[in-house]
Amino acid sequence: MQRYDIVIVGAGITGCAIARQLARYDASIAVIEAANDIACGTTKANGGLVHAGYDPAPGTCKASVNARGCALYGQWSRELGFGFNRTGSMVLGFSETDREHLEHLLENGRANGVPDLRIIQGDEIREHEPRANADATCALWCPSTGYVDPFEVAIAAAENAAANGVEFHRGARLDGVDRDDDGRFILHTEAGDFSAKTLINAAGNGCGEVSRMAGGEPFEMVWRQGNIAVLDHEETPLMPLYPIPTPVSKGVIVTGTVHGNTVITATAAIREAGDTDTYAADVNELLEGARKLVPDLDTRRVVRTFAGGRAVIKGLNDFFIAPSTLAPGLFQAAGIQSPGVASAPAVAERMDALLHEAGIALPEKPGWNPLRERPVDFDSESTERKRALIERDPAWGRIVCRCETVPEAEIVEAIHRTPGAVSVEGVKRRCRAGMGRCQSGFCQSRVVRILARELGCSPSDVLLEDAGSQIVFGPLKEVQA
Repeated sequence: MQRYDIVIVGAGITGCAIARQLARYDASIAVIEAANDIACGTTKANGGLVHAGYDPAPGTCKASVNARGCALYGQWSRELGFGFNRTGSMVLGFSETDREHLEHLLENGRANGVPDLRIIQGDEIREHEPRANADATCALWCPSTGYVDPFEVAIAAAENAAANGVEFHRGARLDGVDRDDDGRFILHTEAGDFSAKTLINAAGNGCGEVSRMAGGEPFEMVWRQGNIAVLDHEETPLMPLYPIPTPVSKGVIVTGTVHGNTVITATAAIREAGDTDTYAADVNELLEGARKLVPDLDTRRVVRTFAGGRAVIKGLNDFFIAPSTLAPGLFQAAGIQSPGVASAPAVAERMDALLHEAGIALPEKPGWNPLRERPVDFDSESTERKRALIERDPAWGRIVCRCETVPEAEIVEAIHRTPGAVSVEGVKRRCRAGMGRCQSGFCQSRVVRILARELGCSPSDVLLEDAGSQIVFGPLKEVQA
């Protein structure tokens, strides 16, 4: 049995952010994750918007961490080396009724501490985003909104945490929790047993089950599914454009991304837990909603649609970030639905504060390093830098993914980072091999061969994602990877 001071359950953006925050302390910390990799749940099925914080009702837990998390993203992106574009955003209105909604959002935002909000109209809307619908008569302008690649953030936080001593155990689905005579949690997982003084529940859609097993609050989770569409690269990425929100979601949003794609996100429908299918009606809703915001958007350029479930606690349209009142030593970061990505750095701060308030000894760790060097993105390097890389290692000149210009060496580095890629999708999340318009139609076989070589296994053992997702069955003809 492996013993730790703190175990975090869940390696999504919330769990990884908490791990990175706590890695500054002289404590033994582990993250256990049911899936085969980092950011495989709600974090993966996400549009990546860093919402500014004008939407949550003042006084809610969401409101208390959203604007703070958004403000922290500049610092976190500099320290952790992930892409972050603070572009600003607009909520478009088309009528006097819409303007009344914008006034409400303006009041919310000011109460929540969102800076520099104001309502604009006419030519000023087009000055901020020339492609915004010309029929929009008013808009809430919010300069602090931005966007990130959500799994890049989670992976960056995980790598920095690992560099500072946090251990990650993937493929460690939690089967049960006991207490020993000293009151420590004994966590029974598919990867063995773990012992912890303190347990942090950041399990996303699994937080209800984790809380139940640990003797905590009886959360019932609702699978609020969202379909998302990704379009091919645009010459100039769009600013995030929002419609008037609904009572349960922010509506269909159109936004650029840090890699130059356009994303249309997201529908909101209550479906059976675990449903990640995409539905024609939902995709049509996305495309219609997008065209209302950006009429000239060429929706024929969709390269991928996918779906995921938000981590919603039934009866509570809010986050629950608190020590358990039923299980001493259990701390909850549950119900982290939207704006979970935007709030992640502040959720981590909040968890840090809660542990200190509970009297848990967390001495500062000598030599803690908050910096993580950003991995080489070959496609974005200068010609001189590319030449130097290829001279150092010819594998930098062997392009595997043509759509995103990803060379073999970049994939090898993604595999050997800590925690590194162990699947085709893990490679994709770290260096975008397979993210382009062909969606790995040309490069997947070569990625499989590289993974097999670097992991020391047969191509038939290489997984697309989780256990049982092998791509290859039988021998392959010899082709250079």
